[in-house]
Amino acid sequence: MFPRANLHFSHRLTPPYRRLPAGRMPAGCRLYNRLDGFIEYLHFFMAEWRVKPALRLRRLVADNTAMSIAASPIQPGPDAANSPQRYRSSVAVSVLARADHAALAQWDAYVTSAADGTWFHTTAWMTAVQTVFGHEPIYLQARASGKIVGALPLFLVRSLFGGRMLVSVPYGVYGGVIAEDSAARLALREALMREVGRLRVATVHLRSMHPGFEGFEPNNRYVTFRRELPQKPEEVLAWLPRKARAAARNGEHKYGLTIESGHHLLPVLWRLYSAGMRRLASINYPYRFFESLVECAPDRTLASVVYYRGQAIGGLLTLTLNKTVMPYFVGLDHAYLFTNVSNFLYLKVMQWAVRQGYRTFDFGRSRRDNTGCCNFKRFHGFEMIPLGYQHLACRGGKAVDLTPTGWRFGLARRVWPHLPMALTRPLGAWLSGHIPG
Repeated sequence: MFPRANLHFSHRLTPPYRRLPAGRMPAGCRLYNRLDGFIEYLHFFMAEWRVKPALRLRRLVADNTAMSIAASPIQPGPDAANSPQRYRSSVAVSVLARADHAALAQWDAYVTSAADGTWFHTTAWMTAVQTVFGHEPIYLQARASGKIVGALPLFLVRSLFGGRMLVSVPYGVYGGVIAEDSAARLALREALMREVGRLRVATVHLRSMHPGFEGFEPNNRYVTFRRELPQKPEEVLAWLPRKARAAARNGEHKYGLTIESGHHLLPVLWRLYSAGMRRLASINYPYRFFESLVECAPDRTLASVVYYRGQAIGGLLTLTLNKTVMPYFVGLDHAYLFTNVSNFLYLKVMQWAVRQGYRTFDFGRSRRDNTGCCNFKRFHGFEMIPLGYQHLACRGGKAVDLTPTGWRFGLARRVWPHLPMALTRPLGAWLSGHIPG
């Protein structure tokens, strides 16, 4: 009754307006294209329904194979005796119990002490994301001899635009697997693939600093910027390049900018942030997310606001962990950019970080094609560091792409800056639940 469909058919159908040559299309053609696209979707879903038993059988075989591999001890290779890492014959993977406070404390102790552990691996981020956005956390922990030897934080995201996805982690620039050795890494990978089959997700996104798993496709779109801070606060100004130093100095001495810090400034900061995101044609996260982050980790967050003649013109929410400080959410009043507010703001946060004993300033990720953002960070003496992001398309085809440069959001990005704030703030907060950052 229905024509056969390719089992590797992608949900990302070609947009109707791309099926005809460029130029004006009659209304009848546009209607035909929409109907044609709908019929293609019906063909795909009917074909999937017809082969459902076969798909279930394949998934069952794959799951049983993975479970048998995970249950059997991993044998060391021929060079295991010469390996600097201690071989572990038995690694068990389980899901972190969110109601067990002792288990949560053990998780945080492990990820904060690990070399690749970040703010986004902690349970504070897990709690804030789950509370505000409702995504289901699936935090996989690998244990050997009763100790945690590996961790993989995941969230199940149900998106209107991308379907069911496993993301490590949403709204964070880092994430991915942490493992002490290859046995823990392999066990976590097998556990991840079992979750993929159980949850029937379309895509897996891993936001690792370094590539974590073999067999996953690399995503080379993103870079980060990190730099060691000087020893003393008075050395920070000289540590910056000459032009960045002059711009920050002008903000303070020429325009008389001042800065204030404290969690009570969070509403002011969020208003600046949401206005700046609209100007950049990007959606804003809800205020509750900012509030939840501060509530979950008050001693590891800093809210700062810059004033010009009594007017708040810039705000920044900074995250801190161990010896690293990371400015994360920033908002600037475009009308006051002439005061060099951004240069002044980052200078003051750098000086504060040195006084508090932090050693690394993490400027966060940027897309390679976002030349304006990358150049600003280079302007402050930072260099690009490639990130080891990976993704996996679980149903064939390509991984779901929800980046702002995708074709899905082209028209919306052109319209967004012209919409009123009363609309973009609540709408952006709602959309952010389906676009996991």
